[in-house]
Amino acid sequence: MADGVPGDPFDRDPLDRDLFDPGPSAWDPFDWTDAAARRRADAGLVRTLRPRPADADLLDLASNDYLGLTRHPEVTAAAAEAARRWGAGATGSRLVTGTTALHTELERELAAFCGFEAALVLSSGYAANLAALTALTAPGSLVVSDADNHASIVDGCRLSRAETAVVPHADPDAVRKTLAAHPGRRALVVSDAVFSVDGDAAPLGALADACRAHGAALVVDDAHGLGVLGDGGRGTLHAAGLAGAPGVVATVTLSKSLGSQGGAVLGPARVIEHLVNAARTFIFDTGLAPAATGAALASLRLLRREPDRAARARSVAATLYERLTAAGLGAVRPEAAVVSVRAPSPEQAVRWAAGCRAEGLAVGCFRPPSVPDGVSRLRLTARADLTEEQIARAVAAVVRTAPVS
Repeated sequence: MADGVPGDPFDRDPLDRDLFDPGPSAWDPFDWTDAAARRRADAGLVRTLRPRPADADLLDLASNDYLGLTRHPEVTAAAAEAARRWGAGATGSRLVTGTTALHTELERELAAFCGFEAALVLSSGYAANLAALTALTAPGSLVVSDADNHASIVDGCRLSRAETAVVPHADPDAVRKTLAAHPGRRALVVSDAVFSVDGDAAPLGALADACRAHGAALVVDDAHGLGVLGDGGRGTLHAAGLAGAPGVVATVTLSKSLGSQGGAVLGPARVIEHLVNAARTFIFDTGLAPAATGAALASLRLLRREPDRAARARSVAATLYERLTAAGLGAVRPEAAVVSVRAPSPEQAVRWAAGCRAEGLAVGCFRPPSVPDGVSRLRLTARADLTEEQIARAVAAVVRTAPVS
């Protein structure tokens, strides 16, 4: 991949090969976008925004609302109360005016729930990954990154200005060899815990062993594990016995299982203190809005009170996989709440998703360049609040509208 940076397929549309060629109409510097749009259309890769009504009647298996909390009465009431008390926005960066008592409560309870010493809340999971990767590395240090890591990790690697080595997906031996080839260097290994496309889990135990053997830090993005994996939804690192371990940092999002918005970095207190002083996406960004902070805190408390939600999300995912596989579809065995079903082509994936929508079912449609292996997919997300009738309806819609081989 270009420049030794992971995930270039995520970073730039491969169809935009002449991004900076103005062509014959040089008077308009954006004429090149017309040619790029034509190539996307020819390849079946056009993306469009589709606003949804607040009361959409589609069965939702496209969102990341794994625990079904985004509309939970306690969560929405907490968001409304926080907005009434603290205002619609945080009013500034958290180092100036943007930190509220809600932020510190959420950080304290999130760290304790996940098994870490401290936490730092940011405005998004994307910002959390950028914060961790840029503040915990430096020019001359080494970052070892899984080839299938999320785009936010890709961008964090690039912005870190560290040397980045991209290793094959879920390959601890490749990580060991890469670390061994750079003895004595400050090094950091970064991986998704659960990969967002296929829903497979990283070999965290083996990655941690490799890091310990070579004195490297381990940063794990647990966006898709928090609320689903681990005891009562405490996350993938908790399930692996790595929560709070020396040299381990986690990033999470508040926008999936917790049904809100925002992100956080969890780790040793001295690491979090360093981020407060060095992470640009924390220092120079407006703090997370009070409503989102209050909603995430309410969701976390609800999950503590109802830990069976995590197991239910996993059970729904397993049922979806088993029934889709029994129908002859190419589903990938889920390790959390993501169920991926492969499609023959980008065009057929789009038609398949549209067919599901016509049947009253919303599903995700992942196509290049958003998939690292170039294989288009439908992506279904299990939710803890789905009923047996809804599961059966979803499976029937996917099977009925599947492309004919």
